[in-house]
Amino acid sequence: MKKIITPFFICLFSALITNAQTALNYGVNLAGAEFGDVFPGVYDTDYTYPSNSVLDYYSGKGLKLIRLPIKWERIQPTMNAALNTAELNRITAVIDYANTKGMQVIVDMHNYGRRSINGTEKIIGANGLPVANIKDGWTRLATALKNKTNIFGYDIMNEPHDMLQSTSWFSIAQQIITGIRSSDLTTTIIVSGDDWSSGERWMQSSDNLKNLVDVSDKLIFQAHVYFDADASGEYAGTYDSEGAYPNVGVDRVTPFITWLNTNGLKGYVGEYGIPGDDARWNVALNNFLTYLASNCVNGTYWAGGEWWDTYNLSIEPLNGVDKPQMATVKNFLSIPLGNCPLLTSSNGIQNDTKALNIYPNPATDQLMIKGLNVNDRVQIMNVEGQIVKDFIYNNSVFSISDLNSGIYFISVNAVQNSKFIKD
Repeated sequence: MKKIITPFFICLFSALITNAQTALNYGVNLAGAEFGDVFPGVYDTDYTYPSNSVLDYYSGKGLKLIRLPIKWERIQPTMNAALNTAELNRITAVIDYANTKGMQVIVDMHNYGRRSINGTEKIIGANGLPVANIKDGWTRLATALKNKTNIFGYDIMNEPHDMLQSTSWFSIAQQIITGIRSSDLTTTIIVSGDDWSSGERWMQSSDNLKNLVDVSDKLIFQAHVYFDADASGEYAGTYDSEGAYPNVGVDRVTPFITWLNTNGLKGYVGEYGIPGDDARWNVALNNFLTYLASNCVNGTYWAGGEWWDTYNLSIEPLNGVDKPQMATVKNFLSIPLGNCPLLTSSNGIQNDTKALNIYPNPATDQLMIKGLNVNDRVQIMNVEGQIVKDFIYNNSVFSISDLNSGIYFISVNAVQNSKFIKD
């Protein structure tokens, strides 16, 4: 949620869903561990984690996906150093208890592309906060959590916004992905859009994220959608004064859904929520969730958690009574995978290199490509989309000794076909 202080869609989920799963779950954000602006703060005074009884409640409603916001400053109080054991134990306790209830968990670094250093908030990439620090933090966290079987994904950063021109969100995300994959090749990585993860402004702010590279081919892209006038989720006015209408959520998420469809990518809506004071908001929410379900995109409602029972968007029960929003939320629990056409590639690219038969991969000095025709135009691009080699193919072996270590795409006759790793 924005912090104000002050026709056919291709659903591609086979890479992240095990054979045992038959549905894609919806769920709820359980807020609390990201509360407070004192770090590390006092547990159960400044911040808290969801109790077992909270998980029991949402599991009982059929919500089987939990997005768990955490703070970087708490899990790793000293940058480039070991994780805090007590905090890690709190996180794993939630994950483990959720597992007993058949629930999946998204671990969400709820930091907006920033970190508090000695009481001053700094943007990642600024002096004193290099990208290597967040890469290190996520590498350590992935190492600690990679054996947890009910983690739906690592949500690497909540709502990055107003990042530095010198250090784009794209470049930060790519380094985090690379760091995680140095330890964990299995768990899905969730990448939020830039500009507060706006679904409405996705094409203007986040189109370049389609060029991110994951050697495991398990990326999900995350948008956030609220229905008030400025899409902040504050809902300062009434339904009418906010200019709401039944399909406001559908209209705002459509650019994101269209982008997923166009690029053959996986999507998830990490936050959406409505006040409970006007039944018309529930109509808009119902229409929005119906649209997501029809496009094989799941999501998590913002928010629940026992410290937020009176918050205007909260679906945490008050005095044992369900909030009005729950009547709609509980109607959208999962998407049967049989309703989604499943494919094996998350982005329509032959990332397994079978089409071109690229080897060795990773490679050091020479790369062999089979499957090309003489006079095919071959281009090699880096992760920033820059062409680093451009030639007409006439031999099955070519040199890559001059390339820097990293991940590269191969394009043949202007069609992107595969990728390889240069050691």
